[in-house]
Amino acid sequence: MSEKRDHGGGLDAAIAKYGGSRSDWLDLSTGINPVPYPVGNIYQEAWTALPDQGAMDRLLAAARSFWNVPKGAEIVAANGASAIIAKVPYLTGISGGAYIPKPTYNEHAAAIAASTEWFETSDPDDAPLHIYVHPNNPDGRTWPGSHIGGRALTVIDESFCDIMPEQSHVALAEDQGVLILKSFGKFWGLAGLRLGFAIGAPNTLTPVDRIKVPFRKEEVLPMASLADHLGPWAVAGPALEIGARALEDVEWADATRARLMVDAARLDRVMTQAGATVVGGTDLFRLYEVSDAEAAQKHLAQGHVWSRIFPYSKTWLRLGLPAPDRWAQFESAVEGLA
Repeated sequence: MSEKRDHGGGLDAAIAKYGGSRSDWLDLSTGINPVPYPVGNIYQEAWTALPDQGAMDRLLAAARSFWNVPKGAEIVAANGASAIIAKVPYLTGISGGAYIPKPTYNEHAAAIAASTEWFETSDPDDAPLHIYVHPNNPDGRTWPGSHIGGRALTVIDESFCDIMPEQSHVALAEDQGVLILKSFGKFWGLAGLRLGFAIGAPNTLTPVDRIKVPFRKEEVLPMASLADHLGPWAVAGPALEIGARALEDVEWADATRARLMVDAARLDRVMTQAGATVVGGTDLFRLYEVSDAEAAQKHLAQGHVWSRIFPYSKTWLRLGLPAPDRWAQFESAVEGLA
């Protein structure tokens, strides 16, 4: 059995330890928008029939428009970005070292560890596979375009990039060997919907012929395409409908970015007044330096606020944003934190 990986969430364990009911708790351990896109009514057929191609075509067209995907790039939708991350090691037809700058989202390293053909390396110059989380989780670091391309595969995980679309590298997605990942659940606040996207050149997503890749003298035959790995009906009917509707709603996205920016600044003010130091983050989550992260997490938990700490740092505390009607609870829980 594989080891359980460290993630946000786990509110059940917090409730068992500190008491209260789920409705009492403010879960800030994830970077999910606390004001989700309004789902609205879902057509009955979305629940009762197998997902059809027309619904997928609408979703992909909405995604292409929303993210300004270049004409030379293709889009594949999946049951969450994590489903795509798990398939990354099998997309190039080669093997070797994978360079993943740390600390970062740990599912990328887990996917490499689960593969028999790849291993992590700290040497970027000798790695045919590079993976960058942009902006990075948990510190919000962004990566310049100079880091992208020139190898068998460069994966740019833009799961949190919808709060800063001007920083997106999607314009490079039509270049061979560049794969852009998008997560729907975070910005639109619907993580339970499980919807993610991969954007890349045809030979990156759906290879059909031998190609020349860096690090190899001979041409190689890529393995099965990402779509083949994901199988039929990779996205559920309700997710197709809700995803398309949300991606078409540009006004909601613009208003949401403005609100998140204001709320992230408010969170910084509350935390710095309590003695924390801002380390980084995005407008969906903030990373703070505190004297003792475990003690800070316990202090907040007494007020039924759940936060995120990390096994590799004794001083980093990450917080998502409270919902508009939960700020009073959060500010009360922060009192006496220092």
